[in-house]
Amino acid sequence: MKNFELLAPAGNLSKLKTAFYFGADAVYLGGKNFSLRSFSDNFTQDELLSAVKFAHDLGKKVYVTVNIYARNADFSYLEDYLKYLDLIGVDAVIVSDPGIIALAKKVAPHVDVHISTQANTLNKYSAKFWVDFGASRIILARELSLLDIKEIRDFLPDNIELEAFCHGAMCISYSGRCLLSDYFSNRSSNRGECVQACRWNYSIREKNSNGEYYDISEDEKGTYILNSKDLNMVSYLDKMYDAGISSLKIEGRMKSEYYVATVINAYRRAIDEFEKVGAKYKENPLFMQEILNTNHRAFTTAYMLNDNHETVNYADSQSVGDRTFTASVLGYDSEKKLALIEMRNRFFVGDKLEVLSPSQSFNKVITVTDLTDEQGNAVTDAKIVQQKLYLKTDIPLHEGDILRK
Repeated sequence: MKNFELLAPAGNLSKLKTAFYFGADAVYLGGKNFSLRSFSDNFTQDELLSAVKFAHDLGKKVYVTVNIYARNADFSYLEDYLKYLDLIGVDAVIVSDPGIIALAKKVAPHVDVHISTQANTLNKYSAKFWVDFGASRIILARELSLLDIKEIRDFLPDNIELEAFCHGAMCISYSGRCLLSDYFSNRSSNRGECVQACRWNYSIREKNSNGEYYDISEDEKGTYILNSKDLNMVSYLDKMYDAGISSLKIEGRMKSEYYVATVINAYRRAIDEFEKVGAKYKENPLFMQEILNTNHRAFTTAYMLNDNHETVNYADSQSVGDRTFTASVLGYDSEKKLALIEMRNRFFVGDKLEVLSPSQSFNKVITVTDLTDEQGNAVTDAKIVQQKLYLKTDIPLHEGDILRK
């Protein structure tokens, strides 16, 4: 069985390290320019160099998004940027604009080209066009079914990789070429400045009915008819594998570090179990339960399992997860049984904290009984954000672990 690649979002260097710690094989990220997530922290050139070195030291990969639809003026800066990505050893660029692809092939010959989902590749002939144009991977449009994907896979050379989103938020314009943001706020989604207008609360009325509002599904907050449900394919990894997908992509460069840790942890464990026991992996409820521990909208499989009319989220813009990110683990003294932690949300002596970790301590529960500050003073109410504290526990912890309640 050929292994899946688990591909994680990395909005900054800290999230990149979290993604790798919890089991990602590769990350995708953006520089300060030419990326479709301008409001993410993103990476300076020095940070890009650090990211690539950190990943390669682990035997892992970094893909950089250069996926805006470029205008003439952009190209005076793009050439130097692409040359820099080539120089520092970036593994691939994610691109949708044919002009940028042609430039990348010319000035960054050591960097693979991955065709962005923004290119809306919906059929095998378009996929073959991109392959002939020099692409080594196609990131497929989200409107495709697994049957469509299998047909594309069978049409392409064996060395060409297919990547598909398996989890996370989706633009109401699924492959991402949305005009709402530009229309409402003069900020173009296709140049990285999306304000997520599809997440706003809307009312609708029919113009020829005296301006009366339509009676549509809503709650006391209103309706979110432009708000897509979140994609969740954790229970269908076997079907994605059979369709010929080689890279499973998690959406979320603007999501929290806790979200990245939880979702990557869930998919890493699900993939590892699938590779051991095949489709029986889904009999374990752990993977879905883990995903419910993050903030999320109602889930959907979009069009992966063929036509689906239940993709819109009417109830709210986002649901609260079942767990709260409480503290980060900065270190652990195994002799003293003492963890150094950094507080993220308020907790008290007597609370029970659950461990999120790639280690065997995963899901073990610590009852907070002995908590002190860095000066050794007893703390009963951890209420100072990012305060460093010492927590006594027999459960082995590691730097990068997360405590939640």
